[in-house]
Amino acid sequence: MLAAEKTISFARIVHERLPAGRIDSILVVGCGDGGEAQVLRELFGCPVTAIDIAGKFEPRDGVEFLRMDAREMSFAPESFDFVYSFHALEHIVPPDRVVAEIRRVLKPGAPFCLGTPNRRRMVGYVGSADATFAEKILWNAADWRARLTGRFRNEFGAHAGFTEQELFALASRIGPTTIVSDDYYRRIYERHDRLIRLIVAMNLQQIVWPAVYAVGCKADA
Repeated sequence: MLAAEKTISFARIVHERLPAGRIDSILVVGCGDGGEAQVLRELFGCPVTAIDIAGKFEPRDGVEFLRMDAREMSFAPESFDFVYSFHALEHIVPPDRVVAEIRRVLKPGAPFCLGTPNRRRMVGYVGSADATFAEKILWNAADWRARLTGRFRNEFGAHAGFTEQELFALASRIGPTTIVSDDYYRRIYERHDRLIRLIVAMNLQQIVWPAVYAVGCKADA
């Protein structure tokens, strides 16, 4: 699954589940090389600001890249109509400072979406298109070593991610939040609809989904 398709699926969930509103400015937190920022620029047709503390940015039309610590953003309060962060929070300690900054720079009622690895996953990295099969085996082995030694936590450098409950609690500090992991996986693996439905029916998502996803809106007050 290409990163662009994942970004589009996630952004469309925001459009469908949250109150409609004009989006004229977007912030991407933890942008990496900027690929997701470019997809959002094309999808929404508005300027995108993308930040990362160590990203290797590639020039992209309509995207402004800034090297910035997400825990201490330099933007004015209520600067953005939409904040998007895909697999970044697990790399930043403590994550609650990032969430507080996202809330500060979002306009009242504006949407956000957050995605991170699922800390309860049995297997991860399945959809990593830029990784070899051998790398995926090695990464999963490293995850299980960290679990067995009690160090499968973001603060220990494991990039473990969050459980659905943990991500929900974090995101709810910004505003009303919905976990949309089931919807997300139905969309990106549409051709495996029967399998996805079976996983949901058996309530196995918390250990099967490699990542968890939340969308919400900043509380007005």
